[in-house]
Amino acid sequence: MTGSSVVPLPAQPHGGLGRGIVLPQTERLRVLLVEDDEGDAFLVGELLAEAGAAVDLIVATSLTQARQRIAGVDCVLLDLGLPDAQGLDGLRHVLGMAGGAAVCVLTGRQDEHLGMGAVAEGAQDYLVKGQVDGVLLSRSLRYAVERKRADENARRLREVELRQAESARLERGLLPQPLMTTDKVAVHTFYRPGRHAALIGGDFFDVVQTAPDRIDLIVGDVCGHGADEAALGVELRVAWRALILAGVPDDEVLPALEQVLMSERRLREIFASVAAVQLDLAGNRATVRMAGHPPPLLLSGGKVAPVPAPGGLLLGVRPRRPRAFDLEFESDDWSLLMYTDGLIEGRIGGGNERLDVPGLQTLVADPATRGVPLAELPGWLVGRAEEINGGPLADDVAMLVVSRGGGR
Repeated sequence: MTGSSVVPLPAQPHGGLGRGIVLPQTERLRVLLVEDDEGDAFLVGELLAEAGAAVDLIVATSLTQARQRIAGVDCVLLDLGLPDAQGLDGLRHVLGMAGGAAVCVLTGRQDEHLGMGAVAEGAQDYLVKGQVDGVLLSRSLRYAVERKRADENARRLREVELRQAESARLERGLLPQPLMTTDKVAVHTFYRPGRHAALIGGDFFDVVQTAPDRIDLIVGDVCGHGADEAALGVELRVAWRALILAGVPDDEVLPALEQVLMSERRLREIFASVAAVQLDLAGNRATVRMAGHPPPLLLSGGKVAPVPAPGGLLLGVRPRRPRAFDLEFESDDWSLLMYTDGLIEGRIGGGNERLDVPGLQTLVADPATRGVPLAELPGWLVGRAEEINGGPLADDVAMLVVSRGGGR
């Protein structure tokens, strides 16, 4: 503030802003004053001290020095005339390094238009030299900090709302309505996000009927959580449906899906697991192909057992054609439960033991499940898994239940 000073106004006897008023002692603020004039910097400190302001003042004489001292401050009080930056250009530099700190600028009487321009650029407030006293200066700094925090809270809320809207769009892509017309089987779908705040994972499922007696089902899981993984899951799910509808030979579908994964993933370390089932309703049988995914459970004749299909390698690890496993249903009364590993990764008790497939098999076979309708079985299983886990499951859970004859 070379050539000008911050000077106090005379005390106002009728309750106005005067030097005799002391602001309430609340939270102490760390304020960085960026000022190259030692006299003006001293005067700012004196004004704040006389007003009894709860402020710890740090002084920097240049932008270079301010960059070294800005960490942890609540507010930056910036003179727009510095040796290494002038006017709004200096403000832009400070805004770029301020992070969550508020910024107030000091202008001369002839440069008040710069103050308005500074607010338009992103500063929280401006003060005109010669028109402030210690109380007004202290109050302006505190209001600027509160305004900055309110703006940050509003920005975070908006980001959460945008993430939620993005997650909702991605969920619609990951979890479509089954594309089928037959009433020979019933399909129930289920999805439950994990405890990752507002982060959707890459779990997906799909059901497509391509002939009166032919239904294809898939459940898959892209490793990781977030929009990128969910978007990749959507791509895989859409690609799978396209391959099925195009009539690609069964043995070629998962290798083609792996090609999509490897070309679209952002990192080589990203992989996916899938379980794919082709139902032949006329022959009352199914063909199961696994790629690093937990096996479906078969519910039939009062028994529960995992389908003994070869596990296979995860998609994206080392390209290899999954082996097909033919499953013959012994009656016209059966159900298949397909799920992602979020359901079985919860802990048992206080140790590190996981629920895993045998534990899930036990849950499904529990006599308590006999009165649970198939449509409600996935939600019931998640609730029981969370009880055993001692809290919410960490990972997302997607499930498909397909049944013939209403069978349990």
